[in-house]
Amino acid sequence: MEKFEKLTGVAAPMNMINVDTDMIIPKQFLKTIKRTGLGKHLFSEMRYEADGAEKEGFILNQPAYRGAQIIVAGDNFGCGSSREHAPWALLDFGIKCVISTSFADIFYNNCFKNGILPIKVSKEDLDKLMDDAERGANATLTVDLENQVITGPDGGEVRFEMDAHRKHCLLNGLDDIGLTQQKSSKIDDFEGDQKAGQPWLYAAAG
Repeated sequence: MEKFEKLTGVAAPMNMINVDTDMIIPKQFLKTIKRTGLGKHLFSEMRYEADGAEKEGFILNQPAYRGAQIIVAGDNFGCGSSREHAPWALLDFGIKCVISTSFADIFYNNCFKNGILPIKVSKEDLDKLMDDAERGANATLTVDLENQVITGPDGGEVRFEMDAHRKHCLLNGLDDIGLTQQKSSKIDDFEGDQKAGQPWLYAAAG
């Protein structure tokens, strides 16, 4: 998993509440188990007409936000079903950080496991960041995970809380597999001891 340390990028305002996972990646795109290729289907029903033409009014279709790496969203982002394809689609599009007042628990956890930083802020701070994001091409935010601070285009700062373990994993690019691999020497020692003490188990398996 790619490390998340500091990100400076365009922030797209999505001033909607209850953006659910079916809006993020509709169910017809869940057949794949690959984490790539889903970005083109991100927010598909909001981004495209029935004939595949882009909807001009959708935020990520606007020139200033096509390369957005941050989304500033309303309450309860990522609610609905527990599909891990939702953070896959966001990341494949280029979104590495989502800022909201609240997230659905499963979506929130899935973000950390896939290298996306979900940040919870107060309603007051969200209003400020939403205003920053609405500046179009000037809607650039800097997210510093190490110092837990978001800096707006005018230099204003918003601080945020972050669980220490999740912060450690993102800063070091560790998903669940990576965390397990950090203990590979202890796992090898355990297997060696067990093989020596109960060799018949390994003989039967081999």
